[in-house]
Parts: sequence; C-alpha cells; structure tokens
Amino acid sequence: MKFMHTSDWHVGKILKGRDRLDEQRAVLAEITRIADQHQVDAVLVAGDVYETAAPSAQAQQLVVQTLLELRRAGAEVIVIAGNHDHGPTFDAYRPLMAIAGITVIGTVRPPDQGGVVRFRARSGGEDVQVAVLPFLTQRYAVRAAEIVTQSPSESVRAYDEMVRQIVTALTGGFSDGTVNLLMAHLTCIGGAFGGGERSAQSIFEYSVPASIFPVSTHYVALGHLHRRQSLPAHCPVHYSGSPIAVDFGEQDNTSVVCIVEASPSVPARITDIPISAGRRLRTVRGTLPELEARAASFGTDYLRVWLREPTRAGLRDDTVAALPNALEVRIDPDFAAPSRQDRPDLASAARTPGQLFADYCAAEQVADARVAALFGRLHDEVTAVGSAD
Repeated sequence: MKFMHTSDWHVGKILKGRDRLDEQRAVLAEITRIADQHQVDAVLVAGDVYETAAPSAQAQQLVVQTLLELRRAGAEVIVIAGNHDHGPTFDAYRPLMAIAGITVIGTVRPPDQGGVVRFRARSGGEDVQVAVLPFLTQRYAVRAAEIVTQSPSESVRAYDEMVRQIVTALTGGFSDGTVNLLMAHLTCIGGAFGGGERSAQSIFEYSVPASIFPVSTHYVALGHLHRRQSLPAHCPVHYSGSPIAVDFGEQDNTSVVCIVEASPSVPARITDIPISAGRRLRTVRGTLPELEARAASFGTDYLRVWLREPTRAGLRDDTVAALPNALEVRIDPDFAAPSRQDRPDLASAARTPGQLFADYCAAEQVADARVAALFGRLHDEVTAVGSAD
C-alpha cells in the first residue's frame, strides 16, 4: 500500500505581522495534488494542523476544505492533534468528520475506542492498522496511560515511561499479516530541531527514545520537529517536517511530504516529494545601500535584514521602504560592538551628561546628530530652573 506522511502545517501562522494564509493555501493545494498524482491509499497528518488552539474561521475553512479534497481523491485521511492544536475540539468534531470519511483524533484513546484505525488499502488490498498518538502533555500523561493500559500508573514515573506504556498498548495488536503504522506527535531524543518549534513542549522532559517503537511497526510517522529527518531505531522512524518554513530559523530546511510504500513482508520504501509553494525566508546582511543594490535578486522572499552599519533614527523605516518584504530589521550582531561591563569608569564622574551620552552612542554604534540634539533638549528641559519633578 502507498500513503502520504505530512505534518506541522501550522495553518493560520502569522510571521512578524504578515498574514501567510494565501501561501498556506497554495502549499496545501500542492499537497492535495501530490496525493492525487500518486494515488495514495491514505494521508497521515501527524499534528500541528493549526498554529493556535483557537484558529480563525479562515484557517479552519482552509483545513476542512483540504481534508475534504484529500478524501474526495479516494484516500483514507487520518489526522491527530499536535501541541499547537486543541485536542478536545478535534474530538468534538470527530463524529461530523467521520460522516465525511475523515478520522480525527484529538486525545489519547484505547485501541478499541479509536486508538487504532483499521482499513483495507484500495490499491493492493492489504489490511492496515494505524496506531495514533496525539500530543500528550506531562499533566495528562499519567491519566492517559491509565486509560489506555487499564492499569494504575505512578505519577512519579517519567514522561517517557508513560508514553512507552501507551505505545505498547496501542501496538499490541500488530500482526505479521497487516501493514502496521504508528503516527505520533512528539519529540524523539536525537532529533534535530527545525527552528520554529514551541520550545517549552520540546525540551528534554518531553523527549522519548526512538527505541520505544516496536520492530513490528513498518513505519513511524512523526510530527512536531519541523526538519525532515529519520532516526535510528528498530523500525523506520521519520519526521516529515513542515511543508512550509514557519520562521526564519527554518529558512534552510527542505520542505517535503513523504510518499511511503509498505507491505507486510517488504521494508517500507520512502520517497521525499519537494513542496515548491510558499515564499522563501532569507536572512540578508550588509549596509542599506548594499542591500538596496541587491534588492532585485531577493524577489518575493521574506527577509530578515541584519544591517552592518551604525544605527540611527529612522533606519528601520528607510530599510522597509527600500525592501518592502523585510519583516525583521536588526543590527548584525557580528557588527555591533561587544557588550561592555556595567561597572562605571571612575573617570566618568567628571564628564558631563552630554559627553557620557556621546560615549554611549559611540559604543552602541549610534551615529545620528539628531539623537544627540534631542538628548540635549530633553536634558535642558528636565534640569531647567523651576522645572517640575
């Protein structure tokens, strides 16, 4: 059987105040076309469908339309909630989505109550089992382990032990005659961060070893880390990565979806299909005149601009006027002066406030006579005879 693995759509993500819904629409349309071209039996969406737990109506409309299009193409569509999604809301819409033939899972479930999705592949007729594990917070790890395993768990046990118990319970019915898949939204130890993940829910306390996945699993489809990668384990363990660069930390990532072919007796074969929709994110460095001279080469890329010149009043406005796609403007940290010790120089006690401010501006690479003049006027106002405290 053949299926698509994708994750971390983050629909509704706004980057530095710039709405990217049109880009996200183009990316999801490309994903739908790829699924149709490859005639996949299933599409596995491994969480973080939305950017926030309360997505806008436009974001929800785009996701629903995309899932319906994937289903209309004949694929089984299975979606789990990630840490950015609101799992209970996914579960609230579960009966309605089921009418459309789409399976959504917001919270951890026992195998016989939706924790394992079973279907027969339309292409080869293989029986398929998909164990599904939505994102699990530390707060609910113990409760989820008790629900799935039907046995009490000690709250003092580590997070990875809770997840291990759940995975064992969900995959206990995997057999030699079926295609056995597992989809989860979590952090695996040794995985490389993409650059835009929510760090508070990606740290060591939320990590599990890839060794928890059993050898009977033909493929583990993971979401959460935004970089395309595979991890060494007893079975194939893969992150598909985000199909669109979510933040500038991901500007060098390769955006793909994974097309996977698997059968009960043959190892999974994975093909990465590049996603070309979506605007590129790029960090550029130089003085403003240098960057203006290169402006045509930047095309429609969104820019993080690191200026290599002293700051001055209006520098950011001038930069955005010259480079309209500049979403972030900073002084290049390699150009900025090294930080100074906070302890004042004893000799500074004899210097005037104007001289001290001039020294500060020179150290901070601020070269603007208007700033010095403004400081002088403000100083005169607050020190004038008869001024209010």
